[in-house]
Amino acid sequence: MDAFEVHNRLINDYRAFTEGFVDIRDPQIRAKVQEESGRGAQWPRPWLSLNPSFEPGGRVDELVGAGLLHPACATIFQAGDSPIMLYRHQADAVRVAATGASYVLTTGTSSGKSLAYLVPIVDRVLREGSGQGVRAIVVYPMNALANSQVEELGKFLNQDGRPPVTFERSTGQEKPEDRLRILANPPDIILTNYVMLELVLTRPDERRSLVEAAAGLQFLVLDELHTYRGRQGADVAMLVR
Repeated sequence: MDAFEVHNRLINDYRAFTEGFVDIRDPQIRAKVQEESGRGAQWPRPWLSLNPSFEPGGRVDELVGAGLLHPACATIFQAGDSPIMLYRHQADAVRVAATGASYVLTTGTSSGKSLAYLVPIVDRVLREGSGQGVRAIVVYPMNALANSQVEELGKFLNQDGRPPVTFERSTGQEKPEDRLRILANPPDIILTNYVMLELVLTRPDERRSLVEAAAGLQFLVLDELHTYRGRQGADVAMLVR
């Protein structure tokens, strides 16, 4: 298949389709429209870009050897049969999180931003022990992101059937029995959205269970932070406070 031939055919078909809607009688206007159509005003030029190569920050097992991560992280965070290579910004996030300081990570698409907070969270729970209440709440602007992250966490943590760090999704999509199970046995990590998190604070049963379980909360993550702006941003700011 000739990609350029397909491209030209698509453009010609689109031009014929859009120009078939109107019959321009004024000769000056018709000439101007034909001129603009001829130079491709109806579609943008092709956009070519190169993804930047992110600087490596060391494999997970190397960070384990340096004392920055719990030894179990080397077997949890693997690609195939070997520990994954972190980018420098991910490794820097691990170092900052170890100090207990807050941080904001801004980087390009497909640069593994989620690992910049998931690795430190899992490391902290491994060091201090699972089952001691909710240690991390990860807030997503959309349920689709939370659903995707549940699957990603499952790849790392459900390797042997019994995860060393427990996690649950609470976005309002859960069945009643699943919601009751979460209330009865709160996980180490909760993945939710800001609307559901506000409901947790206003519903007596959930507030009594989850808020008490989160008394030792160590991580509050706002994924896709840049999406919170205007009134929504003000709502989320008040929620965090």
